[in-house]
Amino acid sequence: MASCSLIWYVPPHLSAPMHTHKLPLRAFSTLMLLASLTLTGCAHKTAVPPLYGWQGFEKNLDTYFRGDRESLDTQAKQMEGDLQKMRAANTAIPPGYQAHMGLLYGKQGDLARFQQHLEAEKQQFPESQTFIDFLLRKFQKN
Repeated sequence: MASCSLIWYVPPHLSAPMHTHKLPLRAFSTLMLLASLTLTGCAHKTAVPPLYGWQGFEKNLDTYFRGDRESLDTQAKQMEGDLQKMRAANTAIPPGYQAHMGLLYGKQGDLARFQQHLEAEKQQFPESQTFIDFLLRKFQKN
């Protein structure tokens, strides 16, 4: 069986001569393989693509809740444009996106688009059904 030599140095002030330690080749190879796998495992990071195509959704929400100077119509048009981009890129529409668009249209009095977007939200995210149904009832009363 072949072996690999490792030399360990002991300082002279300890009054010990240099020692040579024999490490079996298989153990040395295994040690080197583990070291290289550990180092290369850290080197290859792949970017995880986002789950949803957010586009300008966060900015639109911020604009709405801060009451910026942009009209509801302008905000809705921006969101419609972003929605077209998401569909063209075949990315998933984030949760709340359709509901927020519906809210913008509902506040402008366009109840057909309001209902259309809320129904789309409910279809995409069935867990939102209770809340969406509440919003639909509330806007139909007004």
